Amino acid sequence: MTLRPHFTADTILDAIEPHRPVLIAGPTASGKSDLALRIAEAQGGVIINADASQVYACWRVLTARPSQEEEARARHALYGHVAATAEYSAGHWLREVAPRLEAGPRPIIVGGTGLYFSALTRGLAQIPAVPSTVRKRGDALSREAMLEQLDDATRAGIDSLNRARVQRAWEVLEATGRGLARWQADTPPPLLALSDAHPIVFDAPKDWLNHRIERRFDLMIEAGALDEVRAVLPAFDPTLPAHRAIGAPELVAYLKGLLSLNDAREAAVVSTRQFAKRQRTWFRSKMRDWAVYAGSG
Repeated sequence: MTLRPHFTADTILDAIEPHRPVLIAGPTASGKSDLALRIAEAQGGVIINADASQVYACWRVLTARPSQEEEARARHALYGHVAATAEYSAGHWLREVAPRLEAGPRPIIVGGTGLYFSALTRGLAQIPAVPSTVRKRGDALSREAMLEQLDDATRAGIDSLNRARVQRAWEVLEATGRGLARWQADTPPPLLALSDAHPIVFDAPKDWLNHRIERRFDLMIEAGALDEVRAVLPAFDPTLPAHRAIGAPELVAYLKGLLSLNDAREAAVVSTRQFAKRQRTWFRSKMRDWAVYAGSG
């Protein structure tokens, strides 16, 4: 059996070729952005977002987007550039990344959305757009109801606990009469082969990560996360993917007087830990060929 390479904070820069694209994946709060910034400052390149929540303009603090100070230290792209009400998918992201692979500085693509990395390195099925009427019907259904209607192959291939992924698969089936798995079987070649990049995935121990998650949410509150949510509150729509960002529903409940701040904090921390667990499971299953980063973030 061939062992995957393991990088540490001390060895990472020596192992990376300065002109080769870098892919950095990992669970939330694991320190991915810090590593990307370190590489960019040492070797050059543009840091490109691969996190589905960080594309939205309404959140900086709540989604732990790079700060203005961090953005001043290295070039960043695809952060906070999408309106909360706009449709945005892996396909949109892939189309925005494509020209950055062909020209410009070396890309350092970093984030926690596994589907984005899969689309980039394995290809993305060319699925027709889903009508808004179908999407609205899906909004009204429970995750369990939609999951029951999926074909076996599709059900086995998605994160069944992720409502957004389940609804997307249901919408495709409803709109096209063809399961998502069948569309994916006809996937075109990828934009970037793993062999042409440095693919790195974070190995984050559970206890270490759980502590980071709790501490980070406290820092978000201190940095103004409540002000961000308060600004969005008049237009808050729980059916929008942007407004389902972890922490947003919980802090909305606090601002509406439905939860105490401590209870909202605890609920958000639990949700984040559950999300990180799903991410770790996904990465370990889908990124077995990626080098492991064992640094401290």
